[in-house]
Amino acid sequence: MNPTIAKERIEALTRQLNNYNKAYFQEAKSLVSDFEYDKLLASLEKLEKAFPMYRLADSPTQRVGEQSSTNFPTVKHLYRMRSLSNTYEEKEIKQFVQRIKNRLPDEKIDFLCEIKADGVALSLTYVNNRLTQIITRGDGTKGDDITINTPLLRNVPLVLKSDQVFKEVTIHGEAAMPKAMFKALNNSYEAAGKPLLANPRNATAGMLRTKKIAEALKKKQPLTFTPYRLCAVGDAVTATQKAALQRLQAWGFDVPPTYQYCKDIVAIMQYIHHWEQAKHHLPIMVDGIVIKLNNLALQAQIGATAKVPRGMIAYKYKPDQAATILKEVTYQVGRTGVVTPVAILAPVALAGTTVKRASLYNAKAIAMLDLQIGDRVFIEKGGDIIPKVTGVDQQQRKAGQKPIKFVTHCPACNSLLVQESEDALRYCPNTLSCPPQLKGRILHFVQRKALNITTIGNKTIDLFFEKGLLRQPADLFDLTATQIAPLEGFQKKSIDNLLQGIEAAKKTPFSHVLFGLGIRHVGFTIAEKLATHFGNIDDLMAASEETLCATPEVGAKIAHSLITYFKHPTYRAEIARLREVGLSFVQAKPTIADDLPLTGKVFVVSGVFKSYSREEIRDYIQKKGGKVVGQLSSNVDFLLTGTKPGPQKVTKAKALAIAIITEEALEKMTKKKKGLSSLLLGMHLI
Repeated sequence: MNPTIAKERIEALTRQLNNYNKAYFQEAKSLVSDFEYDKLLASLEKLEKAFPMYRLADSPTQRVGEQSSTNFPTVKHLYRMRSLSNTYEEKEIKQFVQRIKNRLPDEKIDFLCEIKADGVALSLTYVNNRLTQIITRGDGTKGDDITINTPLLRNVPLVLKSDQVFKEVTIHGEAAMPKAMFKALNNSYEAAGKPLLANPRNATAGMLRTKKIAEALKKKQPLTFTPYRLCAVGDAVTATQKAALQRLQAWGFDVPPTYQYCKDIVAIMQYIHHWEQAKHHLPIMVDGIVIKLNNLALQAQIGATAKVPRGMIAYKYKPDQAATILKEVTYQVGRTGVVTPVAILAPVALAGTTVKRASLYNAKAIAMLDLQIGDRVFIEKGGDIIPKVTGVDQQQRKAGQKPIKFVTHCPACNSLLVQESEDALRYCPNTLSCPPQLKGRILHFVQRKALNITTIGNKTIDLFFEKGLLRQPADLFDLTATQIAPLEGFQKKSIDNLLQGIEAAKKTPFSHVLFGLGIRHVGFTIAEKLATHFGNIDDLMAASEETLCATPEVGAKIAHSLITYFKHPTYRAEIARLREVGLSFVQAKPTIADDLPLTGKVFVVSGVFKSYSREEIRDYIQKKGGKVVGQLSSNVDFLLTGTKPGPQKVTKAKALAIAIITEEALEKMTKKKKGLSSLLLGMHLI
C-alpha cells in the first residue's frame, strides 16, 4: 500500500473506532456491531504493524477500553482488567493451544472453557468477607466506582459464605441483563413512547451508569453477575481455574454450570460447537467462548502482552448476519407520534426466517451508516431479536446514488414534524387526527397491561377505523352487534365474544385504565405510582406540576406531559365518556393479607405453560405475594416448570434441594387459603 494512503487510512480508522468507543463506554450506545468493530480494529492493527511510524498516540489498539464516564469517581484497579485476544476462526484456537504447548513443553497442559456473557465487566472487592467496592473496567487500570448501584446486582453476595475471614478478595466478572428483562424493558419503552434499546448489553451499561437506581429497582429490573476470575484470596492459594469457580460458587456466587474441563483441542472444539446453538436457550446473551489455561500458576508464568493475557483467548461467534439490497426507506408513525425509519430490503434468509424489513432507529443512525438507496447492506438480529442494518458495503456502491434524507412531514397526515433537540427523535404533533396515532392509542388501550380486551387486535382496529366505528378508545363501548354484523369475517359467536370482552373490561382497576389512556411518558409503573399516590382521577387532574413532581419517580418531563394532557378538552371529554360507561377512576383498597398466599416465597420460572404466557405467570405469582427471580440460588423456594424446562435449571434445583413444582401445583397453592402449607408438607422433587 502507498504510505500516504496508509497514513490516511490509519488516521480515519483511529477516529472512527475512537468515536465508537466513546459512544459505547461513555454513552452506553452501540453504533456498530461487535463483528464490524472487530473487523475494523483488525484492519487498523494490520496497517499499524506494516506502518508503525503512522500509529497515533490515541490508537484504540493500545487501549483496553475508554476513559471513565463523568457520573462516578474514578479509582484505580487493584488488579488490572485486561482485554482478551479474540478470534472468529477455529484455526486460531488451534494455534493458541499450540503456542501454549510450545511455551510450556515440559508441563501438563489442560484448559477450562466458559461461556462469554455479553455484558459489562466489573471488579468486586471484599474486605473481611464484606463487599466494599464495585468498579467498572474502564481502561483496565482505572474505572468508575459504581458501588452505589450494588442493589442492581441482586445475585452478588454482600457477605462471602465462608467460615474463614479473608482480609481482602478481588473478583472480576460480567454484569448482564436477562433477555426476558430486556424484552420487558423495551415493551415498557414502547408503551411510554421512548426509543427502543438496541441490545441487552447497552441496557446493562446504561443502567449501571446512572445514579438513579430507584426506578430500575421498583420496575424489578435487576442485573445478573457472572464471576470469571478470582484475583486474590489473602494467603489462600487456588491452583486451577476450575477450583476458583467452585470456590466462588461455595461463597454464594451464581456460577452457571456451563463451564467445562477440556484436556485437549478436540474437547475444546466440541464445547465451542455445542454452545453455538445451545446459547440461544440461556437466559442471558452469550457472544462467545473463553478458553483458559486451567493451571493458574502456568497462566502467571507465561504472563501477558501490553494488552492481553497469553493464557486465554475468546472465540466469538459470528452474528447471524446477511447481506442484501436496500430498496427503500419508509417511515412508521407510532402511538405517541414518533416517526421511525424502516429499511425495506430485498428478501433474505437470516437465522431461520426471511427478513424483508429492518429497523434504522432514527435519523442519526441513518447518517452514521451513510445509507443510500440501492446500497448493499449488512443486517443482523440485535439481541437475537430485532433485525437491524449494521453496515454498508461501500465497494458495491454505484455512481449516482444519493444519501437518504429524513422526512420533514408526517407520512400519514403531512403535519410538519417536531424535533425537541438536534439529536432527538422527530414526531408528529397532530395527536387528534393523525390516523396511526389514533389507531395506536386504541391498540394501547386494549393491550394486556391496560384493559386487556383480548378479542380486539390490530386487524379489527384497522377495519373498525376504516368503517368509521372507532376514533377514540371510548368508542369501543358504543359498538353494537348491529354495527359489526355486516362486516366481513364476523359471525354471531365472534361478535358476542368481542362485546363480552369489552363489557368485562369495565372492571379494570384504575391504575390499568390510567396506563391505557396512553399519556406520553406514563408507562405502567408510573401509572401505578400515580394511582396509588392520588387515589382518583380528579385529584390527579387538579394537581400542579410541583405536586406531581413530589410523587415517587415522577420528574419534570412526566409532570409536564400530564398537565398538558389533562388541560386538553378532547382528552378531558374522553375521560368523561369512559366514566359514563362505568370504568373505574378510583384506586381500590389494597388486597388483604389472606389473598396473598405466596408472600415471602421466591420462584424461578422455566418452560412453556398451558394457561399462561411466561410474563402472565410471573404477574400471577407477584399478585399473590410471591417474588420471581431469574437465577437459582439457595434463596429460591420453588422452581416452577412448564413443558421443556431448562435442563440445567432442573439439575441445579435438585442439587440445591429446591422444590420443583408444576403450573397445576401453583394454582392449588393459591386457590386455597391454607394450600401453601398443605402442599409443603407433601412436597418432593420431581
